Amino acid sequence: MFTLAEVASLNDIQPTYRILKPWWDVFMDYLAVVMLMVAIFAGTMQLTKDQVVCLPVLPPPINSKAHTPPGNIDITTDIPKLEAATDSDQAGRMTNDISFSTSAVTPDIPLRATYPHTDSTVPSQETKKEKKDPTGRKTNLDFQQYVFINQMCYHLALPWYSKYFPYLALIHTIILMVSSNFWFKYPKTCSKVEHFVSILGKCFESPWTTKALSETACEDSEENKQRITGAQTLPKHVSTSSDEGSPSASTPMINKTGFKFSAEKPVIEVPSMTILDKKDGEQAKALFEKVRKFRAHVEDSDLIYKLYVVQTVVKTAKFIFILCYTANFVNAISFEHVCKPKVEHLTGYEEFECTHNMAYMLKKLLISYISIICVYGFICLYTLFWLFRIPLKEYSFEKVREESSFSDIPDVKNDFAFLLHMVDQYDQLYSKRFGVFLSEVSENKLREISLNHEWTFEKLRQHVSRNAQDKQELHLFMLSGVPDAVFDLTDLDVLKLELIPEAKIPAKISQMTNLQELHLCHCPAKVEQTAFSFLRDHLRCLHVKFTDVAEIPAWVYLLKNLRELYLIGNLNSENNKMIGLESLRELRHLKILHVKSNLTKVPSNITDVAPHLTKLVIHNDGTKLLVLNSLKKMMNVAELELQNCELERIPHAIFSLSNLQELDLKSNNIRTIEEIISFQHLKRLTCLKLWHNKIVTIPPTITHVKNLESLYFSNNKLESLPVAVFSLQKLRCLDVSYNNISMIPIEIGLLQNLQHLHITGNKVDILPKQLFKCVKLRTLNLGQNCITSLPDKIGQLSQLTQLELKGNCLDRLPAQLGQCRLLKKSGLVVEDHLFDTLPLEVKEALNQDINVPFANGI
Repeated sequence: MFTLAEVASLNDIQPTYRILKPWWDVFMDYLAVVMLMVAIFAGTMQLTKDQVVCLPVLPPPINSKAHTPPGNIDITTDIPKLEAATDSDQAGRMTNDISFSTSAVTPDIPLRATYPHTDSTVPSQETKKEKKDPTGRKTNLDFQQYVFINQMCYHLALPWYSKYFPYLALIHTIILMVSSNFWFKYPKTCSKVEHFVSILGKCFESPWTTKALSETACEDSEENKQRITGAQTLPKHVSTSSDEGSPSASTPMINKTGFKFSAEKPVIEVPSMTILDKKDGEQAKALFEKVRKFRAHVEDSDLIYKLYVVQTVVKTAKFIFILCYTANFVNAISFEHVCKPKVEHLTGYEEFECTHNMAYMLKKLLISYISIICVYGFICLYTLFWLFRIPLKEYSFEKVREESSFSDIPDVKNDFAFLLHMVDQYDQLYSKRFGVFLSEVSENKLREISLNHEWTFEKLRQHVSRNAQDKQELHLFMLSGVPDAVFDLTDLDVLKLELIPEAKIPAKISQMTNLQELHLCHCPAKVEQTAFSFLRDHLRCLHVKFTDVAEIPAWVYLLKNLRELYLIGNLNSENNKMIGLESLRELRHLKILHVKSNLTKVPSNITDVAPHLTKLVIHNDGTKLLVLNSLKKMMNVAELELQNCELERIPHAIFSLSNLQELDLKSNNIRTIEEIISFQHLKRLTCLKLWHNKIVTIPPTITHVKNLESLYFSNNKLESLPVAVFSLQKLRCLDVSYNNISMIPIEIGLLQNLQHLHITGNKVDILPKQLFKCVKLRTLNLGQNCITSLPDKIGQLSQLTQLELKGNCLDRLPAQLGQCRLLKKSGLVVEDHLFDTLPLEVKEALNQDINVPFANGI
């Protein structure tokens, strides 16, 4: 047999699951234990004490003389009295104590067995005395026959319920126990419940929960106090609160929906209720992530809710079933029973009168069991009423939102909502503390505290560096926010924020009086009103890198003193036909606009800054720029770059830019430049860059663009240089690198102002002597050609500071290189074995380090 503890273990659950057990489940568990005890007690009593005692029903008495043969005298023996035997005694052993009592027979009558006699020798006095004092009726049954009859009648005469009630009660109780806790055992729900209870316990005990709710309570009490004492008269301050989603948040952020700034609430100094160390902060951040993933996983289904409803319905149906059939058998249990086994041939009797010694006890236990079942059933009915009275697949944190500053706590649904409803039946404080980890505002506060704890002023100071412009620069990458200590670096010139999605710029930025350049790389920063006022008046250069145009902060378009704006990202809307860039009309002092995107047309919004824009740069990602009509309105543009725009010809809109000084059409598909003659109308054009295209020839009409000073045709398909190029007397820089040019015309000597000549990567084999008449040359790049010798006249280039000869067919270098007083070894690009051919004094002169100003035209 099994013990009570073993059966009760079916009703046992993990202690941590008790928070999911409402009062009715706990009450039903106790009732189930009581029913279990009743069933086991009844079964124990039945196994040890249950028995039936039967006596035969004798026929009516008949005159003994009429039946007694003459000469035969019956001597009455006393009926053996059997001791009560249990069922176990009947199965295992037989009682051997058979006592014969003489109390039923007169003392003077001797006991003798009954057997027939041929001669009647009994005195008549004995016969008279026996008939005069009868004490019982003869049955003529021996002990074995009584045992046999008792067993037969136990199975035939007793109702089946009297025999099997304890076992049925035990089975029903076990089923009810299993039904009550099945949702804790079923694999598909057990894992979710276990995960939920684990997270809930950690959230309840987390120091961050205590800190967040304590600060909320302090804020509420302080606000009430301020309201009573007339806090509305206090001046406005700027709060660094990160309660982004709360209507009561004190941080008015500029968003895409409008440019209005709301009045700010007074700053309330809230004392820190607890100190959140780094370990607690990391654990809290991990909890936020776990809650987010658990919510996404559990809200998708309602299996736990359905299973709980099903098990409650099963228990209710079980209660009705037990009550219906058990009530009919209460009256069937009685003490006396009539038994008519068909064993007359074995005993001589047809009918027996039997008594059941456990009848009264079983009846009382059955009534108790029915009473408990009724209570259990009414609780099941109440559970069903609770399940369907309110929508348990929806849970609202409305009360928590009203009592705390976390007004962005979302409502939940399905199994997540049902679990929270169950927890509320245990203690509503669990749900309130759990809601803290559903709030983005709470998570942002935690990130802010952890961030400021990690990034101190000293650590930030170590990350400050000097950039190429010799400015102090700080680059922050992939942080959860902007540390407060950043705004204490008052001497910072450049601030770069990259991949910081929750960046917020507080009013403290007004301390950074040297800040003039700001980089926002995938960082849609939000600013407070005071911070915006400072940026609007002081910021000069802004770089914004984004994935979608909607990520550009709205306040960017309001920086009226901005001088340079760099936009890098997708400016096209979803249908790829319309540019989502907002109006630039407020950027009244913008001088430089740099756009790197995938434009199909020049944004019409650019015309808003046309009166004062001096430089426009458009770098496409290979998307063909089709519409350039807006360029005609950029009358004051001095520098124009259209790179990687898949242009096939020089756009005609450019010829209207009368103030244009530099044009860069790099990395397009331009094949012919016959339109170059139109540049003669652009009197101020001094630099023309047509590099990285597919130009085959330079038209002679280029001679009409007389003011050109720099001409770049590198990485094209030129095979020769027209004489017209050398008529540009103002030309100072000529770059024809990486083409197919095989000869340098002798007319190159006409370029007396030429300072930089680049012919690297061509097929030139001979250098004309006229080249060395360009005595102002400072840079001469002749690498990767077929040059076999370097003329001695190289010494005439006294201002030469850079000479590239590597990749040619030279076998020696002329000693006249020593006459180039400004040329040093660092500026001489040549193979080592050629350098060794120079005389020793020349090599020593080249090895001398003299700081000479050097200007590279590229």
